[in-house]
Amino acid sequence: MPDARILYGQKALITGGSTGIGAAICRAFAQAGAAVGINYRSNKDKADEIAHDIRAYGGEALALKADVASESAVRRMFKRFDQEFGRIDIVVANAGLQSDAPSEDMTLKAWNQVLNVNLTGQFLCAREAIRYFLAQPTSPVTKAAGKIICMSSVHELIPWAGHVNYAASKGGVRVMMMSLAQEVANRKIRINSIAPGAIATGINRSAWATPKARKKLLELIPYGRIGEPDDVAKVAVWLASDDSDYVTGTTIFVDGGMCLYPGFIDNG
Repeated sequence: MPDARILYGQKALITGGSTGIGAAICRAFAQAGAAVGINYRSNKDKADEIAHDIRAYGGEALALKADVASESAVRRMFKRFDQEFGRIDIVVANAGLQSDAPSEDMTLKAWNQVLNVNLTGQFLCAREAIRYFLAQPTSPVTKAAGKIICMSSVHELIPWAGHVNYAASKGGVRVMMMSLAQEVANRKIRINSIAPGAIATGINRSAWATPKARKKLLELIPYGRIGEPDDVAKVAVWLASDDSDYVTGTTIFVDGGMCLYPGFIDNG
């Protein structure tokens, strides 16, 4: 069994932390002993609720408003987090969105909005994290100088018609993460990605909320169930811990086998 306090004494900032996968990661990190910064853009009530719950069982948490697509907002968020907790050990760049349309109908605004949050936002947070990791003294409670977890998607690998902006953003996350990991590994900074498949969150509710939609979605998942946010959160805890200290520059797919080309189960 893994140590229930596997992140004890560490300070973790999670973007997009007020709902869905981000909220599950915030709660899991707190249960594993980390002090947690819960970033939100507009859902203050949910972020405050998570922070209250964490503090109620003796944890440390702070809700932090910031639009991750804004360089100045990201800098202010990191500064506020550092002022509150004294250092930064882990950053989970989770904030993301979709704005879907067929390519011939997709506006430049929709393209830019998704790329700005899903890709540029992750870069801004990773860059700021690296700056803090390099400037602060080493921690006695973790081997790495710092850890970054990027939130990708199975669509860094699987093309997705009608969602070209989202798929392009996640393909970009993959190579951005690998390039950053290559660049800073010799400075004891670990950077990895998690690529969820079909997870039951608000962002994709239409894909699983009705029996008909659920049946269609399950045809794409060899393991036979739709994922839950906690499936991703448990992997994030491991990637943030010293149990994965020799892991950097890789993507872990949490997808129930969605990337296994389920259409070929019967030889195509």
